[in-house]
Amino acid sequence: MLRLFLFSAILACLLQYSQAQNHPYYQFDSNLTPRWSSPENLNGVKGAGGKANNGAKGHPFESIAAGATVTLLNIQEPGIIHRIWITLSDRSPEMLRSLKLEMFWDNERTPAVSVPLGDFFGVGLGRTAVFENALFASPEGRSFNCFIPMPFKKAARIVVTNGSGKPLSHFFFDVDYSLVKAWDDSNLYFHAYWHRDTATQPGTDFELLPAVKGKGRFLGVNVGINANPAYGKLWWGEGEVKMFLDGDQALPTLVGTGTEDYIGTGWGQGFFANQYSGCLVSSDSLRQWCFYRYHIPDPIFFTNSCRVTLQQIGGGPTATVMALQDAGARMIPITSDLGGHQQPLYKKDKVVRLKTAAQPDSWTNFYRSDDVSATAYFYLDTAK
Repeated sequence: MLRLFLFSAILACLLQYSQAQNHPYYQFDSNLTPRWSSPENLNGVKGAGGKANNGAKGHPFESIAAGATVTLLNIQEPGIIHRIWITLSDRSPEMLRSLKLEMFWDNERTPAVSVPLGDFFGVGLGRTAVFENALFASPEGRSFNCFIPMPFKKAARIVVTNGSGKPLSHFFFDVDYSLVKAWDDSNLYFHAYWHRDTATQPGTDFELLPAVKGKGRFLGVNVGINANPAYGKLWWGEGEVKMFLDGDQALPTLVGTGTEDYIGTGWGQGFFANQYSGCLVSSDSLRQWCFYRYHIPDPIFFTNSCRVTLQQIGGGPTATVMALQDAGARMIPITSDLGGHQQPLYKKDKVVRLKTAAQPDSWTNFYRSDDVSATAYFYLDTAK
């Protein structure tokens, strides 16, 4: 445990050192003017903070009635958001999935971000965890921090809507941003996309990010899995991540080798939290997993289009898979591993019956159906 702590601390220091070299702490930046938007001074109006209660602590939070919306930021100037911090009195999975976070850039009506609040901040399934990585943190599992830079050329608006059907008594927030004097035309707009399929179709890949058009960068994704109990304790994570870039059609340019492989581990997936990849929920009893991968040291740029998918594939001992198939579990066998040799079983127009095929007892992969959700983070050259 001590070695893990020291290793994480060294990684954090290296990241901070790298950032400092890009803009040393000791250099003045005349292009940036700091602002904080909180309930004590919405939008960070100059010289107007802390008016409530005669300057004492008088307005540190908002209450959000059922169906109501609270504004975190609404300004009509160019700037860049550096940090967003939130905490709230009700951190139940129901509330974290029912609060909708939306971000609008440059007065666009279509939000660039529209994601359940809990999922946006790096942990899926409405779960919480104690962690820190390159983009998000929750120091003690009771707060939500985001450090993704979000530039905007004309305007920014951030709102949270309570769709839970019950009031939220305490909602604290702090949006730290800078006004900018000179806009860099190479800046891209931040976007986030959330998607859930409660019962994926065997043989159909789950879309982590549907096709987006324009020039941009795929920043990464966090994924939540509620594994289908119909498959018992069989492993769900054999699916490969595929990235279709700049006109790719049937076949992608980038493809991995498995789900846990994508986040840098192997032969299963337990809890770990690193700077660029991790698994923050790993519950074999609840059959729940939440994991992430952020492409910071390995940037994924695209010039005109990007689409990202995750195959819905699991695996297990052939005899167990065969018994589940005979019992009616929805599946499409794909391959059997015969001592290091992959025997193909998949046919697009026919489902192979393992018992009929007389497969020896080995390891068999198969398409399956699970409850899958994901938040994809990316930049685009358009504000909507």
